[in-house]
Amino acid sequence: MKTKLISNMYDFECKLFRCVNQLYDKKLLNFYFRHITHLGGAIATIAVTLCIIIFSKGLIQATSIASAAALLISHLPVALVKKLYPRKRPYISLIETKVPANPLEDHSFPSGHTTAIFSVIIPFILYMPSLAMILIPLGISIGLSRMYLGLHYPSDVLAGCLLGSSSGFLTYTILNELFYTSPL
Repeated sequence: MKTKLISNMYDFECKLFRCVNQLYDKKLLNFYFRHITHLGGAIATIAVTLCIIIFSKGLIQATSIASAAALLISHLPVALVKKLYPRKRPYISLIETKVPANPLEDHSFPSGHTTAIFSVIIPFILYMPSLAMILIPLGISIGLSRMYLGLHYPSDVLAGCLLGSSSGFLTYTILNELFYTSPL
């Protein structure tokens, strides 16, 4: 029974993955997803948080510190889980997956790009809820880009979203409690 359930869940996940990845040959989507995905990478997320820390003051700077802390905290479990649960990337496991040249070769679970972007944006959404209209679609786009590019399964992206969001919420809450009586 348990094996059948897991098999059915994997089949559903593969179908969902293929629905996104099959769009790979669309010129406009290729341009969008090949560029947006980099905003979830280490260089972009670290650079943006450091720039905001350096060039801002007060509550925005404190929120960026929470983002940087969340980014750091969230990637410890990402590295650990990738080692403990070595899941092959979809382009390796699934026939006919479309993937760009020189794809990543490490393990896919969870998505580090998705974890990174959500860990960075959640403190800003909590501090300035009006930014959610911009930042949530950005995070979702990065998550979708990972499937579109054939690098992650939907569960990799969902796990990254939950891990990044949790660490963003946690660091925002802790810094808020430690240093401020009003919101960051």
